[in-house]
Amino acid sequence: MIKPLMPRLRLPPARRARWTLILLIALLQACATGPRNAVPDDQAQVAGIPGIERARAWGDDPPIWLETSPFELSDGEVRARFPAIYGRPHQYLAISGGGSDGAFGAGLLNGWTAAGDRPDFTIVTGISTGALIAPFAFLGAEYDAVLREIYTQYATEDLLRKRAWIEILGRESIADIAPLRAKIAEYLTPEVLQRIATEGRRGRRLFFGTVNLDQARPVARNITEIAASGQPGAAELIRDIMLASASIPGAFPPVHIAVEGADGRRYEEMHVDGGTATQVFLYPLGLDWKRVLRKLEVPGTPKVYVLRNSKILLDPAVVPRRLPAIAERSISSLIRTQGIGDMYRMFLGAKRDGLDYNLAYVPDDFAVRSNEPFDPVYMRALYDLGYRLAKEGYPWSKAPPGTDEAR
Repeated sequence: MIKPLMPRLRLPPARRARWTLILLIALLQACATGPRNAVPDDQAQVAGIPGIERARAWGDDPPIWLETSPFELSDGEVRARFPAIYGRPHQYLAISGGGSDGAFGAGLLNGWTAAGDRPDFTIVTGISTGALIAPFAFLGAEYDAVLREIYTQYATEDLLRKRAWIEILGRESIADIAPLRAKIAEYLTPEVLQRIATEGRRGRRLFFGTVNLDQARPVARNITEIAASGQPGAAELIRDIMLASASIPGAFPPVHIAVEGADGRRYEEMHVDGGTATQVFLYPLGLDWKRVLRKLEVPGTPKVYVLRNSKILLDPAVVPRRLPAIAERSISSLIRTQGIGDMYRMFLGAKRDGLDYNLAYVPDDFAVRSNEPFDPVYMRALYDLGYRLAKEGYPWSKAPPGTDEAR
């Protein structure tokens, strides 16, 4: 008789049932996850959205098309193509991630309107919760009521549904965000997208930031270009990109976006929260922005406003001796330091390129605590704070904290 390679384990019934369940879960997980039609490595750098050549660019590298086409145009052609930004002062707004802390940015923008000196922004960028704010900041004060509603009227249960543990098997996340997807469709209406397209044709630009998870690189999505493309499915693509920008890995499912390679074949990219690469962005440091300003004959000193939807310091907390608590606190610390690094990166780029740098962030003495991922009581308090500070004349910092130029 042939003996088994391993002796049979004699476990109590309860432990035997537990191990049987663990093995069953592992088996179901393995069976439920299937292959993806991912972009091959040799196509990853050139794959794009079918029919929309300039729909995206790597967020850490200057766009190839920007290095050629605009600078080949005559001054008259540039003036005709970009009437809203040629020969005019420039103001840029970069809105960071921060989850429910986006209520601060929404309140600040609306309070800025009330103060009477909020500009029309030449470029608006948004990552994560910043991508939810960005379209309405881009379109101006007419949409202030939308921002107030989004960041003061909804709770966690209105935006996502936590799955039961058995539902997580074979899934890409622990939460179902169908409610959030529905809200995005409710607010990004055909009228809103048409308005974005119209402004894009005048030269203004709106970008969302995501991360291509296969390549582990940030991607800047040109929402104005997509909206003005007239391509079938453009509206749904924009909504998918907004959702992807806010899709925290593990908590929310990634968004799969169809692309076409140089070989003419269709593939899919997996995109997640842009905050996994950077908390806020404007343009890659490798881009010669002075050359852009000269070509557009921009008068005066362009202003860049960085809106950080977060405190600089984390609130003190006693961390329990449990793995989830330790991991969560460590990730929060990492996001904090990443955000500070992004502030400095943008500050150095602004100094190099002759831009007037302005920074806003949640005051460290804001003491209200949130009791859930999207706590309406917390968000209303934060919205009210941002509104009040801006209405009274926000004291924009001229440099990141810790520098001699900060105030």
